[in-house]
Amino acid sequence: MLSDYIVTSAAQNIERGKAIPLKLVIITFFLSMIITIDVTLIVLVPITLSLNIDRKEFIVILESLAANTGSSLTPFGNPQNLFIYWFYDLRPDTFVEAIAPFSLSFLCILAVISLFLTTKTSVVNKPVQKVDKKAYCYAVLLITVILTILHIVPTETAIIVIVFALVFDRRAFRVDYTLLVTFLLFFAIADNLKTILAPMLNHSGHIFLFSALASQVISNVPATLLFAEHTHNWQALLWGANVGGLGGLFGSMARLIVYKIYVRHESTNDTARFTLLFLVTGYIAVLFSIGLYFVLYP
Repeated sequence: MLSDYIVTSAAQNIERGKAIPLKLVIITFFLSMIITIDVTLIVLVPITLSLNIDRKEFIVILESLAANTGSSLTPFGNPQNLFIYWFYDLRPDTFVEAIAPFSLSFLCILAVISLFLTTKTSVVNKPVQKVDKKAYCYAVLLITVILTILHIVPTETAIIVIVFALVFDRRAFRVDYTLLVTFLLFFAIADNLKTILAPMLNHSGHIFLFSALASQVISNVPATLLFAEHTHNWQALLWGANVGGLGGLFGSMARLIVYKIYVRHESTNDTARFTLLFLVTGYIAVLFSIGLYFVLYP
């Protein structure tokens, strides 16, 4: 895939240079804006764990935060953004302007933290990654999807992507059914929360807080669908859904994906320590984001 080529080629150069954590965080942040949060993490986290460096647990945690906040900046960066963008019929510039303070604030913070995170590495020579001809096809498909989301080409055009996958790349339809079932259960819980929370959604601050906190229990995509039915304040919902994705293991599906990749990787044996760091940093990020929201929108 195109994303595999881009990140693998970048990884080969990263090990040979300095400021490895900073490079990985920046790559994660900007890639998630284009190829979506889940794809970025599924590709980048295993590559990070395979690098010949230490302190990889810290880098993976920073990558998780970078992917969550980077993907929040574009309508197609993550599922909740895509839903809000289409459900409220927003313009791309209006959407980006609303969430930019959140995303760019974290870019600065994560860049500073990763800049001071030192690692030790010993370079191993690897063959240069060559471009697979199929990568050009995926590039065209990616552009097609982006143009469809931005309403530049008709929605029906995206059918090309499905047809291509069915004919030439059926591996794209392989899924982790455990994650899928977990995700469906979140929707069931969300349906039960409607009756409880609907009467309380009469203020933008309530929408923001409830959507962010509900995401910690049912994940941010089901939370977005839940609250969208009861409010026209898409800005508060957009912030709440993206802030909620930074918290615990169930804040977003991407967080759960990162955690599972790390604890199952053959090179890791510090699950308890990683879990503690993962949760603490996630909740610190949520608290900072809540403070930032109420400073900007008192």
